[in-house]
Amino acid sequence: MTHTRLPSITLCLSLLMLWATAARAQLVPDRLYYGVDRPIPMTVHADSDDVEIRLFEFGNPEPVARAAAARGGVDLAALLPMLWTQKEPRVLYAQLYDGGTPVGPPVVLDPMVTVDKATIRDPSTMSPIKDERRGVPIFDVDLRKVTNQPARPVVFSGIRAYVDKDVVFETSMGDIRFRLRPDQAPNSSYNFRQLVEGGFYTDIIFHRIIPPRAGKPGFVIQVGDPTGTGSGGPGYQIDLENSKLPHDFGVLSMARSGGDPDSNGSQVFVCLSREATKALDGRYTAFGQAIAGADTIMALGTVEVQGQRPVDPPVLKRAYLVDAAPIGTWTEPVKAPPAEATPEGER
Repeated sequence: MTHTRLPSITLCLSLLMLWATAARAQLVPDRLYYGVDRPIPMTVHADSDDVEIRLFEFGNPEPVARAAAARGGVDLAALLPMLWTQKEPRVLYAQLYDGGTPVGPPVVLDPMVTVDKATIRDPSTMSPIKDERRGVPIFDVDLRKVTNQPARPVVFSGIRAYVDKDVVFETSMGDIRFRLRPDQAPNSSYNFRQLVEGGFYTDIIFHRIIPPRAGKPGFVIQVGDPTGTGSGGPGYQIDLENSKLPHDFGVLSMARSGGDPDSNGSQVFVCLSREATKALDGRYTAFGQAIAGADTIMALGTVEVQGQRPVDPPVLKRAYLVDAAPIGTWTEPVKAPPAEATPEGER
């Protein structure tokens, strides 16, 4: 018996192995947490020996540091000592370059530092109050400045390192892809991706939608409560973070209870316009941006509602993680489509 198909099968397997090698060309942390002033072991998967690792701040095309590397095991702390010596630790991205080309998703290097807590205060007196309608969240770092107190003590304990991922919402009306922004809200971003990875956002309705009405732009679409009532969550809460990411069309932000800035959990909302959501800046933690799916956002944001409740709620079928693109190849955030006035009295 002759096996005439064997060569083609062998060729296919060889091509698949080559593809798999290329597909996994990236920098991979050996573990999640690294204590301060210790080695940071990682593994370099690359196709050539012309390998370099560059550190970036989000949005800055110029690296803050760079070092030649080699395939196999590396100590990132030895290659890039500034990781432990920087005076003000901040989120950095470690991007692998192979032959001068960025390959694979970057690694997020998230410093573990003392949490900057916020309290609701009267902005005119800086006195703490419970009524958020008369107050705003003020972070400790800002409170100390306006009240002439010593600078907030910050302890740098180490680095949380993980491969950067985007989040995809698969909804009953289409898909949305989000880039997370740990540079603005590291704990919210990491908490969210852990919930996504664990399957939390499976078959959950969008329970709150505030669409355009009476000539006014849309506000938000909200999801993340398995009960669908708006009162459920993951069984724990995380703190408000001092994100400077403006609320705008396609921006992903943490929902919370009024009056308690640290009541964030699993509920999130997607902004439908800058005009309607700009007042949320500094009050809610914006931590992601849609980079695909503007049409889906618009479709979700224009369903029929009674009050703020969809008549036939759209469903978040699942959310899942995908590798982020290499730095230098990122897609720009989606933009709001041209505004169209909604007839008076509609909805």
